Amino acid sequence: MQELTLLAREPLTFGLSGEIDARNADEFYAEVLEKYNAAPCDLAFDCAKLEFIDSTTLGTFVKLLKHVKSDGRRMTLRRLQPRLKKLFTICALDTIMEIEE
Repeated sequence: MQELTLLAREPLTFGLSGEIDARNADEFYAEVLEKYNAAPCDLAFDCAKLEFIDSTTLGTFVKLLKHVKSDGRRMTLRRLQPRLKKLFTICALDTIMEIEE
């Protein structure tokens, strides 16, 4: 189960907690996109409480990044747990996404 909490509007910042996987990735994508499309701006995710993601979630982050970049905006992942950050590194997504400590 995942929880998506809106933390700020500029940049549009969401707090993520729990798990995002194939079961709820589409819902996660739709919720983020709905808020983003209402007022496009830079997008950020605070991942400190995010416990689990799968390959579907990685793909979802890539889709969000493409959408945001097509508008000339940035997307940042913040405070990823080391084991989750490792997934982004293994898949070389850390080369296309901004990942902050």
